[in-house]
Amino acid sequence: MHRMSGDAFSEADALAETVEISIPQAVTPARQEVARGPEEVFPLWRQRLRLAAMVLLAGSAVLLCRRVLQTAFGPSIDSAADWLLFWCHAAVTAILGLFSVLLFSRQPSSLSRLVIAEAALFGLPAVLFLASQYFLTLRSCEEFGVFSFPVAPWVILALVYALFIPSTLARASVVIGTITMLPVVLLLGMYLLQPSVALVVTLDDFMNIVLVSLLVAIGGVIGVNKIELLQREASRAKQLGQYRLTRRLGSGGMGDVFLAEHEMLKRPCVVKLIRPDKVGDENTLARFHREVQTTARLSHWNTVEILDYGRTQEGTFYYVMEYLPGMTMAEMVQKYGPLLPERAIYFLLQLCDALREAHEAGFVHRDVKPENIIIAQRGGVHDVAKILDFGLVEPIARAPDPSSTDDGLITGSPLFMSPEQAGGGGVADPRTDIYSLAAVAYYMLTGQPPFVGRHVVELVHAHLRMEPVPVSQVNSQVPRDLEQVIHTCLAKNPDDRVQDMTALAQLLARCEVATSWSRACAAQWWRERAGAA
Repeated sequence: MHRMSGDAFSEADALAETVEISIPQAVTPARQEVARGPEEVFPLWRQRLRLAAMVLLAGSAVLLCRRVLQTAFGPSIDSAADWLLFWCHAAVTAILGLFSVLLFSRQPSSLSRLVIAEAALFGLPAVLFLASQYFLTLRSCEEFGVFSFPVAPWVILALVYALFIPSTLARASVVIGTITMLPVVLLLGMYLLQPSVALVVTLDDFMNIVLVSLLVAIGGVIGVNKIELLQREASRAKQLGQYRLTRRLGSGGMGDVFLAEHEMLKRPCVVKLIRPDKVGDENTLARFHREVQTTARLSHWNTVEILDYGRTQEGTFYYVMEYLPGMTMAEMVQKYGPLLPERAIYFLLQLCDALREAHEAGFVHRDVKPENIIIAQRGGVHDVAKILDFGLVEPIARAPDPSSTDDGLITGSPLFMSPEQAGGGGVADPRTDIYSLAAVAYYMLTGQPPFVGRHVVELVHAHLRMEPVPVSQVNSQVPRDLEQVIHTCLAKNPDDRVQDMTALAQLLARCEVATSWSRACAAQWWRERAGAA
């Protein structure tokens, strides 16, 4: 029974057993503390300020509503101090709402704006708490001879800061220490300046307030420190050497692909890695290493460039390649439909050149498919085709070795594989890639592969035995000469195909519409679709 292996992280292929490959000494980047710059801190700071603003606004609004209801259905406000506190409470609530709106707006963040927002969110409630406690404590002592000094508002304010605001240990100590010491300073000042308070407040009362404030301050600072350590651990977990992972782009059978950024150069790149649990055998490591070395040896403009290769202390092998802003050929056809014949030739000529270099270096790609072709803009040039994923590459005309792989192993993607790949026992040579490239050309021009089927077995049978529907019957705009080239390359027998990429490029260049698409046409196409693309 045939078994499929369709992507660059597929199961071990034959080469791993017969070619002796020395895995390089592990590159183990030092796990150093990396200072987070404004581009990383500002979004997190703003996000946390939004959350803190919503919590503080909700609490303030609920308390204000309760006060309004108490006034409406209970004793009315009869003193100037109570009215002053009520309107101060309303003003603080309104200002908190205003800052919440500003934080959720699309205005760009800046250091000064975030500092002002933080100061307002925590400073205004603190001022309100001071005023409220001053009047309420003074009244309770003068009128009732009872000491009433609730510390719950200060505890809540300090905990909101500790939980939500990203901060360093020193900064958190200053802010939380200030918040928790304000009620102590207020009580001490009232004790010294207000005789009625001095008569009621005892040393135990004062020490209780000091003790609670001290415990809250210490707990809050420790909490901030722990959160900061966890954030640094999470940041380090997203680090591979000097590369910071920012977003997952995709996954394969053995690992993942991430958009990343070089910490020093601030240059975007793509990191491809395999997980430690997937590197337990030498075949896997050899294939991953071979993909890196093969691609690194190729220097053609239309082959993706390898920038780095290494292994982390945790055992994660990775390599770094250039970031190509654009879309895959599959995405382009799915989004915009079949390509114009002249544009398809424009792409095919580039791919012929890239694969020609690989063939002349002694390698066959074996997995040419729309998903492995990126259409990008590079150096001000549009419609640059780049070929990716040399994970299934093997030397040209290597004889099958039963000891190196399972019998009948099929390599490549079933929709675009050659008959010799579908048969599982053929020898790979440049004509294998020529067939797959012709299948990709068929897809470019029609929006569908040469053969479709619900099951892999159907596709294997089609590649081995069936003839594809002529391109012109699916897309009548395809010229006869281009159709002839494609169907010649889709011949079942490799001897009946075009024999090398140079010859294929020459045939494509002779097609009537070969020169109808240019860089100017490409630039115009991308300009018209700039928003959607």
